[in-house]
Amino acid sequence: MFDVYLNAKRDLLVVRKGFPIPHSEAPIRWRKKKRAAVVSEEIKRAVQKQGYYLRKLNIKRVD
Repeated sequence: MFDVYLNAKRDLLVVRKGFPIPHSEAPIRWRKKKRAAVVSEEIKRAVQKQGYYLRKLNIKRVD
């Protein structure tokens, strides 16, 4: 199981259930969205390797 968090910029943070938010990301205000039982292989590998998965939402607007 994994805990899923979002911040005001709609960035995504995934950590293993019950684990704290990493210190490098702690100053940012994260809101817990839900628990996920199944995540992609990419996310599983990142959580196993570094303890969390972080995806920044980059929106490029074309006017």
